[in-house]
Amino acid sequence: MMRWTMPAALLMLAACSGGQDEETGPEASSDIGPLQKAERPAPAETPAPDAEPETPAKAEAGGQVDGKTIPPAIRGRWALKAADCAAKRGTDLTALTIDATNLRFFESHGELARVQKSDASGIVADYKFSGEGEEWDRRMQLDLADGGKALVRRDSGEGAAAGAMRYTRCAG
Repeated sequence: MMRWTMPAALLMLAACSGGQDEETGPEASSDIGPLQKAERPAPAETPAPDAEPETPAKAEAGGQVDGKTIPPAIRGRWALKAADCAAKRGTDLTALTIDATNLRFFESHGELARVQKSDASGIVADYKFSGEGEEWDRRMQLDLADGGKALVRRDSGEGAAAGAMRYTRCAG
């Protein structure tokens, strides 16, 4: 019996090692399905070294715009559904809370990485997101509408939401 056990063990070891895996890296050993892999957004492109530098944002009436933070008029609590404004924090599924450098959604958080363009009522910027064990980069355009009562969000890049999303400002 020992005579057959040793060769069988060597064959099993050989079958488990060597050769090329179909994938390498952290995804190869995780339990991520093929659809989840396809949904992961690609990192934002970095500008070419010879690209023109952005012009700094100018301060305008109604808010101090410094080109390094989200304009004050955009900061606050917003929701896609007005009913979510009344929901207890943490249960407000469509809520978006914005401060000077962060976008906080129900299950994700985006940190301001680079301002592309901003003025008192809008910003185009790159954000580094994390949530549900994932990390991704996303460029977003946020613009006030209806005299500051609404916020229109447009995402761009691979994996971005199609079309604009309109948020309602929540009181308080």
